[in-house]
Order: sequence, then structure tokens, then C-alpha cells
Amino acid sequence: MKASDKFKTAIESYLSEKAQNDAVFSADYKKASKNLESCFHYIFGEVKKTGECAFDNQEIFDMAVKYYTDDSIGTPAPVQCRVAVSLPAKPDLFSTASAVSQSTVQKTVAVQSVNPVQKTLTLFDL
Repeated sequence: MKASDKFKTAIESYLSEKAQNDAVFSADYKKASKNLESCFHYIFGEVKKTGECAFDNQEIFDMAVKYYTDDSIGTPAPVQCRVAVSLPAKPDLFSTASAVSQSTVQKTVAVQSVNPVQKTLTLFDL
């Protein structure tokens, strides 16, 4: 089975970003014995073992990372299957916020107010 272009792009982008931000994983990602095509076969095999048909993105990304970091994983056999990549659902008022990658988070600095705290007057203060 050949992975779809969307699936390939999603996995490759995640692994490349992780390799840029994590020096330990970067060494694993560069191993000559590991490649993306075998990584896809490993993921397909792991998914098939579970018998489930839907996974969270992070579960799939974790499988890809495990393929590169676990030296006991050899070259997996190809698996006949179809891969569907679903687009994120449009957020609504009742859904939870999605995770934000560290590269898009901007740090803010708390500024203390110069004005002293004003006390609210009560009837007894008059």
C-alpha cells in the first residue's frame, strides 16, 4: 500500500519539526536503516493489529516516533489498506481548544499596574 500524499506530508512534517526541536530524536531520524516508506508500513501494521479504524493524530505521530527510536523494529512488511486523513472539525463554542505547537506560542510579560489598588467605600466609611 502506498500512503496518500496528505498522510505522507503530515507525518513527514511532524517528524521534521520534531527533529529540529529535539536533538536526541534528530540522531534517530537520520539513521540509515530507517526511512519514511518503512515508517508508513510500520504504522499501518500497528493500526491493523489494534482492529480499530479511527485514531487521533497524536497516536499516529507517536507510532512514527517509536519506529525511529526503537532499534528492535526492523523493516515491516507492507500492509494492504486505505488511509483517510480527515480535516480538523470547525471549532464551535462547545468543543475544546486544539493544542498549539510551541513554535506558534508567543511569550507575554505580565506588567504590574502603577496605580495603587483603590478601596471601594462602604456606608461605614462615610
